[in-house]
Amino acid sequence: MSADLGRLLGEVGAVLLDFDGPVCSIFAGYPAPQVAAELVDMLRRRGVDVPPDLAGEPDPLEVLRRMGAAGNHGVTRAVEDALCEAERQAVETAAPTPYGREVIVAARQAGMPVAAVSNNSAGAVTAYFAAHRLAEYVSPVIGRAYAEPGLMKPNPEPILQAVRSLGEPAARCVLIGDSLSDIEGARAAGVAVIGYANRPKKVDAFRLAGADVVITSMGEVAAALIERIDYS
Repeated sequence: MSADLGRLLGEVGAVLLDFDGPVCSIFAGYPAPQVAAELVDMLRRRGVDVPPDLAGEPDPLEVLRRMGAAGNHGVTRAVEDALCEAERQAVETAAPTPYGREVIVAARQAGMPVAAVSNNSAGAVTAYFAAHRLAEYVSPVIGRAYAEPGLMKPNPEPILQAVRSLGEPAARCVLIGDSLSDIEGARAAGVAVIGYANRPKKVDAFRLAGADVVITSMGEVAAALIERIDYS
């Protein structure tokens, strides 16, 4: 455990967790590129002229984002509904991130509330926590705003929504996320941020983006929180 990580966790009173990455790999059993391709097929069946670059897009959230930017609210709602259903299926075969559960439990044992702030749907995130007996540990669950992809992270609004719900000052919260959008959103919201670099190439990118601390395993956070419990 780094001294910086221990110091940071000693200075905050609440933990905000991104979901896909720090908690689990939501599309482990129902691959994201497959979901994205199914969304594109649905668009074509609706007569939408799908740009060539979007036809091969592997990220279903990017498909939703692109349709939202196009400004057709009916199409955006259709993509949103299909994606919500796909995510509900995906959580049934999601792969838990090593030490993700331990972080949640240890944070609560250390007296810190834990919130989830995700670009996935709140229904899917809630279903995962219920299935993995974590629902009592995580509240609130802030998912993406329905058919408003412009409000997904890096927009700081979902992070600020979690902060307001927890009743902690933003400066006393830390977000743990595995994407640049998490880091950018946290910076804009005024909360500290731990970059979970679950792939080697993310380490330098997260540091350059301004993460307060970069980790390569959620076990580092779990260990720091357990140490905090031992000293309390």
